[in-house]
Amino acid sequence: MGNETPRHDPDHKRPDAHSSDDQCPDDFGEPREECGVFGVWAPGEEVAKLTYFGLYALQHRGQEAAGIAVSDGSQVLVFKDLGLVSQVFDEQVLSSLSGHIAIGHCRYSTTGGSIWENAQPTFRTTATGSGLALGHNGNLVNTAELLKLARKTGAPTRNGATTDSDLITGLLATGAADTGIENAAQRLLPQLRGAFSLVFCDESTLYAARDPQGVRPLVLGRLERGWVLASETAALDIVGASFVREVEPGELLAIDASGLRSSRFANPDPKGCVFEYVYLARPDTTIAGRGVHATRVEIGRRLALEHPADADLVIPVPESGTPAAIGYAQGSGIPYGSGLVKNSYVGRTFIQPSQTIRQLGIRLKLNPLRDIIRGKRLVVVDDSIVRGNTQGALVRMLREAGAIEVHVRIASPPVRWPCFYGIDFASRAELIANGADVDGVRRAIGADTLGYVSLDNLIAASEQPVTRLCTACFDGRYPIPLPPSESIGKHLIEDLDAVARGVVTGADHHRERLP
Repeated sequence: MGNETPRHDPDHKRPDAHSSDDQCPDDFGEPREECGVFGVWAPGEEVAKLTYFGLYALQHRGQEAAGIAVSDGSQVLVFKDLGLVSQVFDEQVLSSLSGHIAIGHCRYSTTGGSIWENAQPTFRTTATGSGLALGHNGNLVNTAELLKLARKTGAPTRNGATTDSDLITGLLATGAADTGIENAAQRLLPQLRGAFSLVFCDESTLYAARDPQGVRPLVLGRLERGWVLASETAALDIVGASFVREVEPGELLAIDASGLRSSRFANPDPKGCVFEYVYLARPDTTIAGRGVHATRVEIGRRLALEHPADADLVIPVPESGTPAAIGYAQGSGIPYGSGLVKNSYVGRTFIQPSQTIRQLGIRLKLNPLRDIIRGKRLVVVDDSIVRGNTQGALVRMLREAGAIEVHVRIASPPVRWPCFYGIDFASRAELIANGADVDGVRRAIGADTLGYVSLDNLIAASEQPVTRLCTACFDGRYPIPLPPSESIGKHLIEDLDAVARGVVTGADHHRERLP
């Protein structure tokens, strides 16, 4: 048994708190993280607090909502709300979440709207009365097919929820009625297509599963008295867990009083997201044995050899461009410096910015150090260009501050294709590199020169074989087959209902038309 508890009444809707118009005005079309997941099985430990700190370490992966589910052996309790981890939880709430199993989630809405009902962990009660809570990082591409299965099997979709994650939870809970959750997972997981790194639990067992391609990261760690699961190794470090291994693609883990057991629900076909190395993961995380910081520095070195510049100073766009800028300086011999100051406390906000504040734009996030950049020829290193709004505003700001030349260098290839596996890139029509060549992008952002690292050099810096990576956002080669275009995009369940009825809705513009 169990229940879900909102920090506020879920029927009390904040006024579109996280609509695109109400996000902090530093949203210039940058790549959005997807979600972070965390799980712990540790009798005798304060598992809710461990999960809180694990989510805190994963906050960069999602800032719209946060939640924790705990089990004390007799019930599963879920507490979640819109906001940052530190806004949703306090000492009093965490102290009330007692148990020996916990899972946690921090969310960015790659599917479904930013409403309380879509916050995770999602929750269901099974036919046998057991509670089931689930957290999901990734995006499924066969949501329409799964929705039909849910209707056929009578799996309930939560009123108001519109995510593929909620659909997984309903199907899993329905399938567990006869054979239990573990067997239900073995039957359901092979039917899911797309990216999914899952943590879920009932009253007695912590589970984890990763899609056969392993698109999104998921790792296993060891505590003195238990086990930890997390999206990134940095979260293991924060809670004092030692890294054991990655959860393998196509693997289902179960952890209970009998220990840890592993089973396979699909043959592995690794296709890890290369953009984790570029931007998504923390620099202090390790992926497939390769440190993210070291990878980004190496990307910068290779970028300097590919696209040299005659300049006085290399500066990063903090923080994501910093390691690559260090590498560019090392590779080019041009001095490295800090020319931009980042306001680390600018994040999502519930405050509606006025038009005057909006016009400040990027200055709310970054401000130039005029004494350092005045009269200088700058190499500005950033991680990626999506719509180009950030870089255009930044170049103008640097020129206004006295830079005499601005040479932009990008630590990833041009982003020309949308991601359907968990990164909320713009639609293809909105991607600046899709509609312009390199010189066209350069003119659009106002730079003196522009250079992107090549895909070959990016892959080489990751030290992963190209056969084990997903590079679809750069080359359009999707490793997991996509369904017909009318059922992909934001994957909202209400949109799929409209598709099934043949109704064209206002959400139609979200759908991607692929060649």
